[in-house]
Amino acid sequence: MKYKIMIVEDDVSIRNLLVEHIMKYGYDCVVVDDFENILDVFISEKPHVVLLDVNLPQYDGYYWCRKIRQISNQPIIFLSARNAESEQVMGIESGADDYITKPFYFDVVLAKIRSQIRRMYGEYVQDSENDVLTRGNTSIKFKTVHISTSMKEETLTVTELKLCRVLFETFPNVTTRQQLFSAIWNEESFIEENTLNVNIKRLRQKLNLIDSTLKIKTVRGMGYQLMEEK
Repeated sequence: MKYKIMIVEDDVSIRNLLVEHIMKYGYDCVVVDDFENILDVFISEKPHVVLLDVNLPQYDGYYWCRKIRQISNQPIIFLSARNAESEQVMGIESGADDYITKPFYFDVVLAKIRSQIRRMYGEYVQDSENDVLTRGNTSIKFKTVHISTSMKEETLTVTELKLCRVLFETFPNVTTRQQLFSAIWNEESFIEENTLNVNIKRLRQKLNLIDSTLKIKTVRGMGYQLMEEK
């Protein structure tokens, strides 16, 4: 299968270099140059991964990320010169799966793309797509990428789905941060600490939204513990 990468970057020189490097490794590229209709391009092209700049004409990347998240859970990786911690947190909270600061190494971008493809389309998803894991009143549905109770459900991002699986499988024991890093992000040297923190925060919010009896407790100095509160 040949994977398609959608590049949303208004700096032509960076965009051309991304296309050159990505296509060299056997991926197809979709280049967006109409920055008023990014969502339309996404819908028509159906890319497997989106590389999304933050500083864009008209609306910024955070806006477009939220728009894409309303209709899809395809992996989104931000590329941005904004390297402040608050900007990275905003990117993850907008629904992105990862955030790369500029200037960046192209090998890092490619590693991130490969990691997202493995998580979304690799053996793990193929083996688990018909599985349902249940703890307490809450179930993860791998085929539809949802977390649900009997009355409510929320869509998960790929990263949230991975987090859920690890936490559900280790329930009710403590899951260390290292376990989560190893299970979810294989390229540990490229991980931002905030990426895990923000995804845990989003997952907690979704558990609350579906009235789950499960809570994610922070265990200081160790990691997280999935617990049931009846």
